[in-house]
Amino acid sequence: MAGPERRDRVDVLMEQITTRTEDEFTAKSLSFRLRRVAHRLETELRRELSAFGIELWELELLGALKRAGPPYRLSAGALLDTMRVTSGGVTKRVAGLERKGWVRRDVDPRDRRQILVSLTETGLRRAREVFDTKTDTETKLLSGLAPAAQRRLNEDLRRLLVHFEGGADD
Repeated sequence: MAGPERRDRVDVLMEQITTRTEDEFTAKSLSFRLRRVAHRLETELRRELSAFGIELWELELLGALKRAGPPYRLSAGALLDTMRVTSGGVTKRVAGLERKGWVRRDVDPRDRRQILVSLTETGLRRAREVFDTKTDTETKLLSGLAPAAQRRLNEDLRRLLVHFEGGADD
């Protein structure tokens, strides 16, 4: 039989908050925990990726292009939708990866007003190298929860994101 759950730093913090209803208390403690977990994941991923000389934002752009499948190309507009940053942000990120030789920009031959962003062979190799490390780090960090608990939490967080953002098909 397992002993009582160990307390975390949020438990200590929440002891200092006494003027909330039970529902508000639950929401506030969950919010604190989500932010702390997200911060920890990001910090550890940044540390692991720094060995490869790559930032999370760079990996995000490489990942979007890699997920597009051969020929690993998306329009600047599609990158904008995928990455949820401003058009200036996409332009700046693409330019940074272009300087590293990981992507290239071409005018769309079917619509000369559009820019297509493609992974180069070097960029594709870099993405493949780094994604294994990223996955290993995520798996290690989340191993504090059993796989079944991870699946339940994943479903609950999906419902919350749909509540915030709407569905992917909206």
